[in-house]
Parts: sequence; structure tokens; C-alpha cells
Amino acid sequence: MSIKLNKSEMDYLRTFKKSGNLSLREFNRATVLLFLNKGIAITDMEDLLEVDRTTIWRIKKRYLEHGLEMALTEDNRSGQPIKYTTIHEAELTALACGPVPSGRRRWTIRLLVKELKKQRGFETITYGSVRKMLKKTNLNLG
Repeated sequence: MSIKLNKSEMDYLRTFKKSGNLSLREFNRATVLLFLNKGIAITDMEDLLEVDRTTIWRIKKRYLEHGLEMALTEDNRSGQPIKYTTIHEAELTALACGPVPSGRRRWTIRLLVKELKKQRGFETITYGSVRKMLKKTNLNLG
């Protein structure tokens, strides 16, 4: 259940933890490896670090298969692809800075959404998306 780290790996992990610019996930990975080296029970690690046993198992497996460096890092996450490009943002900005619909004094986010949904490429645009794009471009409707 435990692993055996050599002296240089233990020194590296201690230095790594003291570096100060780590995320909690990186810090926990290093701590898990040190705890596994000491033979601390997985249930105790779960309680101390507030991590799941699966996380501990994956860190251990990654260390055994790929070594110390890979055990401390994680693969890049792709995330959701960008839905609206800078071209879309430019179209939104042009619309918001353009003439106001008749009977209105100014554009509102809801009006912009309604108008944009009529255009190609904006069929699924939401209030939140428009708000974020306007905020990103520092455009004030008021």
C-alpha cells in the first residue's frame, strides 16, 4: 500500500511544498506522496487532506507508472470551446453603439439579445453571454 521514495525525491517534495506558489491540488499531491512513503493509512489521508480515496489512488498510480514529476502535475484540461469569437464581439459592439430601435432611448441587454438572435451565428446567444462580452469590451449601455 505504501511506496518507497528515495532521499532525493523526498528532498524534492519538501522543497516543492515550500516553494509557495502552488495550487492546493499540487500541494496535496506532494503531501499524498510523502504520506504514502511514511505508510500512513488512506483513510487517515482522506481525513487530513480532505481528498477522495480515488484521488490518492490516482496519484500513487501515476507515480508508479510515470515517476515523480508526472505525479505532481496534471494533464491540461481542454474546457469548453469558445463559442463566440472576436468577430462576434465586434458585431455586438457595433450593434450596441449603433442606432437605437424606434421607441427606445437606449439599448438594453435584453434588446441586444433579441436583435442578435435574428442574425446568423447568434441563434443560441444568451443574456449572460451578451453581458460578459459587453463587460469584456468595457462598453457601457447607460
